[in-house]
Amino acid sequence: EFYQLDLEMSFVEQEDVLATMEPVMRGVFEDFANGKPVTQNFPRIAYDDAIKMYGSDKPDLRNPLELVDVAQHLKQTEFKVFAAPANDPAGRVCVLNAKGGSALTRKQIDDYTPLVAKYGAKGLAWIRVDDASKGREGLTGPIVKFLSDTELSAVIESAEGKSGDVLFFGAGPYQTVSDYMGALRLKLGKDLGLTSDTWAPLWVVDFPMFEHDAEAGRWVSLHHPFTAPSFESVAQLKADPGKALSRGYDCVLNGSEIGGGSIRIHRPDMQSAVFELLGISDTEAQTKFGFLLDALKYGCPPHGGIAFGIDRIAAIMAGAESIRDVIAFPKTASAQCPLTSAPSDVPGKQLQELSIKVALAEKAAQ
Repeated sequence: EFYQLDLEMSFVEQEDVLATMEPVMRGVFEDFANGKPVTQNFPRIAYDDAIKMYGSDKPDLRNPLELVDVAQHLKQTEFKVFAAPANDPAGRVCVLNAKGGSALTRKQIDDYTPLVAKYGAKGLAWIRVDDASKGREGLTGPIVKFLSDTELSAVIESAEGKSGDVLFFGAGPYQTVSDYMGALRLKLGKDLGLTSDTWAPLWVVDFPMFEHDAEAGRWVSLHHPFTAPSFESVAQLKADPGKALSRGYDCVLNGSEIGGGSIRIHRPDMQSAVFELLGISDTEAQTKFGFLLDALKYGCPPHGGIAFGIDRIAAIMAGAESIRDVIAFPKTASAQCPLTSAPSDVPGKQLQELSIKVALAEKAAQ
């Protein structure tokens, strides 16, 4: 259950939609949301960069901490925990520099391990920089002994480690590492008092058009199959679908997605090509989406739009933990409405008019 505000615009490109909505959202938060400042220009961050720097496609920019990839420095390391993913094209080794993290107690550091375990981490390696001028002798942590002087120096330099910092490491499959290091980044930002009390909106753009489902052996849409790809040529899209970006965009605020949209496909040949890549046969496409394909053949203007989640925006403004706290008439966990007592029994006459028969499930034998 949620409420959203949709906009559909003809003869627009992505920039038109973003430029239209940016001043609207800035005005809404400046006028109604506690008087906190709003970033004047919403940054544009590509999806890949968001995952690389923040471990999330919904980054909270109030937190200055960033992930830094260090696999290039650890390909020859004897520490197999790092060496394997460093040499795996689908792996990742990154470091998160908790600035001033030496203020953390050992218990606090240890407590981060079950946090990242929830996101698939098998452990959490760390190094405390006691005195950056002393090299290895100025470092403390369980993995220091497994890395060479050259490797330690390269990693600390890449992470801009200074005396008083704590470096946390993530190693493993790329997405898994990104997920748990992104969660750790948010936690450290709060624990170290680094997350500012502002509104920090941004646009996340250039999402991948498709993801490959290895089990099913086919491509799947990252958003939906009606989003226009970055490729203008059908032949180019079919030749290399894995490199196609979508012309989709999300509006993110303080770590929450508050709106999303895309430029839509308006050409029948491109729409048919996307269906084909998704494993949808011509017959199935005609059965499910024939009305759309027929409409596109008769001519359709380039168009796009965006939808904002009204409940999510209200919850963020109010500082509420759940959108249920700002919905006027929230339903119960069983989808019942206390206000209207819905769903209620439907009179037999109405069911008869609609040719509907209700068959109640038999109760299991005691």
